[in-house]
Amino acid sequence: MSDMLPRLFFTHFCGTSFVAELDNAIIGFLIGFLSQTHSKEAYIYFVGIHPDFRKQGIGGALYGQFFQTAQKYGRDRIKCVTSPVNKSSIAYHQSMGFEAEPSETQEDSVPYHVNYDGVGEHRVLFVKHL
Repeated sequence: MSDMLPRLFFTHFCGTSFVAELDNAIIGFLIGFLSQTHSKEAYIYFVGIHPDFRKQGIGGALYGQFFQTAQKYGRDRIKCVTSPVNKSSIAYHQSMGFEAEPSETQEDSVPYHVNYDGVGEHRVLFVKHL
């Protein structure tokens, strides 16, 4: 996953990006930032939890820390995206109170936006109101 995490995220978004460690090993991370365009929004760019540590509350703790930080800066909406084929990510975000933004295109009752990240790169757009 390191190719999706260039150094700039850790340099420029260190106040809104978090790492979970165990015995000096990274077991999870959340990369997020405060929107410069929309003053009430924060955005979660990328989250990963080591497979051996999933379903232990690490993701929830990372998201919780991000929510608190976003609120500290006056943000009341959190946005993120996922692929419509990533059913576990969709279910996880819905369980945390994220809602999929409406779209005319749906799969399994989940709206997604066609070609959102380029040709063939469809995305479910999520928003959570804090």
